Amino acid sequence: MFFKIFWIIRYILYSVFFKKAGFPGYLGRPIIILGMNKISIGKRVRIYPNARLEVHGKDAALIIEDNVGISQNVHITAGGILVIKKSATILANTYVTDIDHEYEDVNVPVLQQEMSIKKTEIGENCFIGMGVAIQAGTILGKHCIVGSNSVVRGTFPDYCVIAGIPAKIIKKYNPETKIWERANL
Repeated sequence: MFFKIFWIIRYILYSVFFKKAGFPGYLGRPIIILGMNKISIGKRVRIYPNARLEVHGKDAALIIEDNVGISQNVHITAGGILVIKKSATILANTYVTDIDHEYEDVNVPVLQQEMSIKKTEIGENCFIGMGVAIQAGTILGKHCIVGSNSVVRGTFPDYCVIAGIPAKIIKKYNPETKIWERANL
């Protein structure tokens, strides 16, 4: 716990470079941050060691709302407006992006082709398991649970469990019975 005092101090020192930084919060070490002035962080945000936060593009932004936990080795890349809503948890070794690389022109290397930006949003109170890839164009509703090592692309409604490669809904919360029920697969 003693080391977290240094993480809090680091957060305070870095806060002047962010677009917005709510307090309290902390940043583990080491951490890579590109485009700090385009990153908004809410209150009680915890970012653990080896995270990588990147914002590319003139009008791009990364918005991390209140009470978000981002574990070790998480890589988040924004080329548009990427939002992680309040109380979301993202476990270790996860990748979140709103960028796809174009590849159609076989005479041009992929990294030299245009990037395609697709709206990506992690909903309120979502829980993202370890090793997940959240691809460009993914919209997770409120309280979605994503199983470990899933590859996610698409729009998913509130209160569902998704898993797999590609990820599919495997359970939904039934508000009438107040039970998580298996989805018809």
